[in-house]
Amino acid sequence: MDQAIAKTKYVRISARKARLAADLIRGLSAIEASSQLVYCNLKAGRLLKKTLDSAIANAETQMNAKKEHLKVVEVRIDEGPTMKRARSRNRGSRHPILKRTSHFTIVVSPE
Repeated sequence: MDQAIAKTKYVRISARKARLAADLIRGLSAIEASSQLVYCNLKAGRLLKKTLDSAIANAETQMNAKKEHLKVVEVRIDEGPTMKRARSRNRGSRHPILKRTSHFTIVVSPE
């Protein structure tokens, strides 16, 4: 079965927040998923839209598929590495701050 894959790695958003936007487009057609992400009021929606557009472009160039016939087969949000920072606290102590990253994978295929 022909599939087109797009990956975006090391995105500066936690995987938990990105999965909220990923659940909106799972199983939709490519055009519906794109419009869903445009009107989604989440930062992850904006970032996932770029990856979805890349997957659609990959399908059009590699498989000669039309955008109207594509369907989102898989949306996967994996955790990336965590940047560890610190914030000063009273009496010279420190408090850890975890800046989390994510890896996005979107797979589209013709219906």
